Amino acid sequence: MTASPRPETLAMGASRMISLTLNGRPVTAEAEGRTNLADFVRDTLNLTGTHLGCEHGVCGACTILVDGEPARACLSFAGACQGADVVTIEGLDDDPVTAELRAAFNREHALQCGFCTPGMLVSARDLVLRLPEADETRIRLGLAGNLCRCTGYAGIVKAVASVIAARRAQGIGPMTTERRLGPVGARTGGAVSAALPASVAITAGPSSVTTSLAEDFTPAHSFEQSFEVPFPPAEVFAFFGHIEEVAACLPGAVIDAMPSPDNVQGGMRVKLGPIATTFRGGARIGRDEAMKSGTIHGAGADGRSRTEGIIRYRVTDGAAPGSSRVALDVGYTLKGPLAQFGRPGLVREVAGRLIAEFAANLEARLSGTAPPPVEARGLDPLKLLFSLVSDRLGRLWRRGGPSS
Repeated sequence: MTASPRPETLAMGASRMISLTLNGRPVTAEAEGRTNLADFVRDTLNLTGTHLGCEHGVCGACTILVDGEPARACLSFAGACQGADVVTIEGLDDDPVTAELRAAFNREHALQCGFCTPGMLVSARDLVLRLPEADETRIRLGLAGNLCRCTGYAGIVKAVASVIAARRAQGIGPMTTERRLGPVGARTGGAVSAALPASVAITAGPSSVTTSLAEDFTPAHSFEQSFEVPFPPAEVFAFFGHIEEVAACLPGAVIDAMPSPDNVQGGMRVKLGPIATTFRGGARIGRDEAMKSGTIHGAGADGRSRTEGIIRYRVTDGAAPGSSRVALDVGYTLKGPLAQFGRPGLVREVAGRLIAEFAANLEARLSGTAPPPVEARGLDPLKLLFSLVSDRLGRLWRRGGPSS
């Protein structure tokens, strides 16, 4: 597939004509550069079945299909979908899978106020097409990005599971085509996939996908962090050369194998409330002994979401004699349903807490005191988020309390 050019950047107030395929028919309409796809289809094209809830990509009410993949319409600029194939809930009226889901939603009492239902049906349809079997855990994970304000999840999960089970019993299997890398709607996936060398195989639960480590990887987000430990730089840098020891200090990290000294296979366990998942993948490791610096470039997937990132670190003298300062430059890209939880500001603060815990565990290891095991706990962003909010409120209060 030939990649179409990425749309030009628009000034916030500028307007342009947007042409795309909507529910099987070509449409052209004018929109400002800042107009999101949800407002475009609702207000400009009068298709109000797409609901707007949080408008921050969290609730999933506005989920539609862009080039065949579920996408948050409130986070997608209309101008970025120039030439895309967009399908809203109205376009699924005659879709057989959606018809089965509608019947199942009625049968399992999965409908209450109905506000979340259009986006929920779009996400559920994607699960019916992809999941090999009616696995409740994977269904709940797949629907984690669609919130039901009536909390009717039990009926929704039963409805989706019943449709998957019925179709598999009829001999209708899941889709076998792999999704291409690239931003949804930009139609660059084919070119990106062809350009990247196949180097890392990632196993994500029952299914497998193949992704790559891009030689010229450019992260979507980046930030810097640092910490100090009371040990000399040579000792700290030497410790970083033992990847198994490093992983033992990092909450949620799992090492499966090391095919070579500069390649590692493993995963990162993540817990989102009652839902737990593991990003499985691989990483390439580089070290510069003279500069006491190194890189860790990895990629992973959990079945739907994918991430790629690179950590550059350097060990230098710390403020106190005999201590070390470890400077980290972190860049990452996250795609898929879990990207909605990956706000850059929150990621930076959560990473700060994670790095602080890593530093404490590193100090314990270097002093000969083994830190508590972290594999079983994994990373719990909700607990960290609660701690972050508490800290922010505390800082606000210390600055003089709330204004009268």
